[in-house]
Amino acid sequence: MMRLQNRLGMGDSVVILVCMVLVIMALGAVGQSGRRRAKQFVCQANLRQWFGIFQGYIDQNGGKFISASPFDPYYWVRGLKDEDRDWKRQRLWFCPEADVPATDETGKPWSSKPSVFAAWGVYTIYSGPPSVAGSYGANGYMIPLFGGKYESGVYASQGWSDLRTVSNASTVPMFVDALRLDMWPLETNPPASDEFAIWTSNGMARCCINRHDGAVCCLFVDGSVRKVGLKELWTLKWHKSFNTAGPWTQAGGVGPECWPEWIMPFKDY
Repeated sequence: MMRLQNRLGMGDSVVILVCMVLVIMALGAVGQSGRRRAKQFVCQANLRQWFGIFQGYIDQNGGKFISASPFDPYYWVRGLKDEDRDWKRQRLWFCPEADVPATDETGKPWSSKPSVFAAWGVYTIYSGPPSVAGSYGANGYMIPLFGGKYESGVYASQGWSDLRTVSNASTVPMFVDALRLDMWPLETNPPASDEFAIWTSNGMARCCINRHDGAVCCLFVDGSVRKVGLKELWTLKWHKSFNTAGPWTQAGGVGPECWPEWIMPFKDY
């Protein structure tokens, strides 16, 4: 049985922050590539700390992920404590490559960057005060449902109902660089045709974004964090019956000519 790690304490967070600053200072001298690596380091450190935060909720919820209520399960952020939800206080919401929300609380655009490098939000209507924004999204198949189907049409029985007993948890995404706070990928979802497209109902396109040089950073259910190649996303176990050898994998027969031009040069899986 996979055992969740203990939540990081304040002292641990301070040590990690100091390490981040030192790495950024050290890599800043080597130019743009060094700065990108430093930002990737901070992004992965954020995700590791989110694992500790999520563990507290999961332990209190009998192994289940966060859910606001059985009647409104999808906006899982409503189930967070104020200090964890508030994007102004909780800066762990932001990958350094996407640390400015797309809009303010009124919906007025803030960022002139392409959406890949803009955070989602600010959302008040979904969470109530305090408002929420960020640049990571949760694997929607972790959200507790009481029967029925997920937004993607996958039956609730195929979701991860107890995160403490997940087999091969190192292959199950938990929290990942994304254009939206949640996603329900299907093995048949194609990548976005436009590299800088805004988020849509396409669950895989919400996280298949070129934020870290052909990859995204991902936290897995076992607590591990690593870069995941964009084409590798189709080989991960998003839900119990997700076909990891589906039509967008080499095992499933995808050819180089099938990919949009922007993603074509990246590593195949």
